[in-house]
Amino acid sequence: MTRAAAFAANAPLMGVPGAASPPGGQGEWFRGAGGLRLRAAYWTPSALVAAKPRGTVVLSPGRTEPIEKYFEVIGNFLARGWCVLAHDWRGQGLSARLLPDRLKGHARAVEEFLDDYARLLDAFEAKAPRPWVMVGHSMGGALNLLSLEAGESRVAGALLSSPMLRIKTGKRSMWSVKLAVRWNVRHGKAGDFVLDDADDPFDHTFEKDALTSDETRYEFWRQQLYACPHLAVGGPTWGWLAFGIDAGERALKPKALKSVQIPCTIVQSGDDDRVWKQTNRWAAKRLGRGRYVEVTGARHEVIMETDDLRAIFLNEFDAMADYVSPTSDLAPAAQSDEVA
Repeated sequence: MTRAAAFAANAPLMGVPGAASPPGGQGEWFRGAGGLRLRAAYWTPSALVAAKPRGTVVLSPGRTEPIEKYFEVIGNFLARGWCVLAHDWRGQGLSARLLPDRLKGHARAVEEFLDDYARLLDAFEAKAPRPWVMVGHSMGGALNLLSLEAGESRVAGALLSSPMLRIKTGKRSMWSVKLAVRWNVRHGKAGDFVLDDADDPFDHTFEKDALTSDETRYEFWRQQLYACPHLAVGGPTWGWLAFGIDAGERALKPKALKSVQIPCTIVQSGDDDRVWKQTNRWAAKRLGRGRYVEVTGARHEVIMETDDLRAIFLNEFDAMADYVSPTSDLAPAAQSDEVA
């Protein structure tokens, strides 16, 4: 059997009133690294929108996020005539979890995630029309960038939303965090919550925990989570934190960044409290064909932001789409800070 293992039965897609799966989609299982059962979903646009799809958007969520959280933007891509392939990373959504406690946000190695991603593309390569546009948020954006640096050549363009290239560590220095990570991993605590903080997602509130300033979109996600508790992920483990730091440091090597020669736009939230925007701007300058766009006033989840802030992200997608799959129907891209 090839690396693109055969599909099993159709996978479920969960929805609630106001946040249902867009029409034209189907969930499917595929096999990731080590044989793990992972979930993906594939949509085709209505023939009324596009007689022939313009290409395929490959959508990668951030940490804790399942496919369901992205139903709205998937609908936006479909309305623009694009097929959409979205997926749950290992350890979240309805993909296989790595520990018996499903709420533990765990990871082992960057290589496993990159292998999973390559297998995803292999599995859908025959049905997903080209060109492919890679869209990734936070953790997904960092892993997308790493896959390009590793030589993934099937993608025509990339749009990364606040990629997780350097995690903010609050009042603790990165040096002290790395020291704590090494100590806990070496002493068999990789599967323990960081600082014993389970960060139960069912206790979250908009006022304390939202990563968007749009309360309506936040509440739709909360309704989805309560409708399907199996989607939930809590706080990170020491193993995940080791993985997250490693992923960012690997992606930031100047030679690796320069090797990415497809157009790559980083859309960065201006009020981000999860990743360092200065690092992402630095990275964009070193990409072979990089572009940096900062969305003033947006919190970490710019794709889930208020309509006016979210529109900047969609305009940047339109600009990327117009470049890799030209058409005269697209709106002009928002003004931005373009870098060499």
